[in-house]
Amino acid sequence: MSTETKLTVTEIQRFCMHDGPGVRTTVFLKGCPLRCAWCHNPETQKSRRELLFYPQKCIGCRVCERVCTCGAHSFQDVHTLDREKCGACGLCAQACPTRALEICGREYTCDALLAVIERDRAFYGAHGGVTLSGGEPFMQGAAVIELLKACKARGLSTAVESCGYADMAQIAQAIPYTDLFLWDVKDTDDERHGRYVGASNQVILDNLKTADAMGAKTRLRCILVSGVNTEEVHYRNVGRLALSLKHCEGVEWIPYHAYAGTKSVFIGQTDNGNKDWIPTGEQLVCAKRILQEMNVKIFEN
Repeated sequence: MSTETKLTVTEIQRFCMHDGPGVRTTVFLKGCPLRCAWCHNPETQKSRRELLFYPQKCIGCRVCERVCTCGAHSFQDVHTLDREKCGACGLCAQACPTRALEICGREYTCDALLAVIERDRAFYGAHGGVTLSGGEPFMQGAAVIELLKACKARGLSTAVESCGYADMAQIAQAIPYTDLFLWDVKDTDDERHGRYVGASNQVILDNLKTADAMGAKTRLRCILVSGVNTEEVHYRNVGRLALSLKHCEGVEWIPYHAYAGTKSVFIGQTDNGNKDWIPTGEQLVCAKRILQEMNVKIFEN
């Protein structure tokens, strides 16, 4: 395996219980082709490194201003970060005494990532392993495929969470080395999908059906956003989709969480959190009940 192949990672979470079967190490990769209005991981959208700024931690010491070579930091009453000037070099983050600044997007070689993944092998048991998430892992397709191959060569269980809006040729290359695809189906209504996600769902659904025909094992991951897709016709469409696939093990409903909006602020975007989007208990019960009536297996998140 080439030690030069690198992946840009935003975070590595150990001992995850909700990203596939068993105990898993989840690697969040940078870059996503979609722009979901409710994105839970906005820091993974851009492929390049970014500077995160946590204003509540800033004590106004101005160390960042002194070390910055781009003039991106200024202090007129409040600490202001000019992201147009920022080159994400990381000098300010290294110097900040309160960790109010942080670089998002660290490069790892495949071998370095494998070393992290292997740390918890003893806890994976028969079903646990590694899950590649994001962002969209196939935005870094060649390196992702190389990592998946290396994981399988070491006997590790592999899962990939994908939005499905990716190059099918790369997905096809990954199928022999992926035990489970956690496939996002954000909305079965194409018009709504375009409005809230930024693209048609046709490529996503076509790729899903192609992957299924190639033997890919999938679990549909479907976000529930109150007032957007919390309607019975959508629930039934998801159920019919799951039943139409030969290798789909079931559906996982993901309730929208408003905390994602605060994460947007840290990367310089507007807080897009919307408490009205949080699904009600009744909506969650209805979504589960309909799938149960259709004999579709439900995975709890």
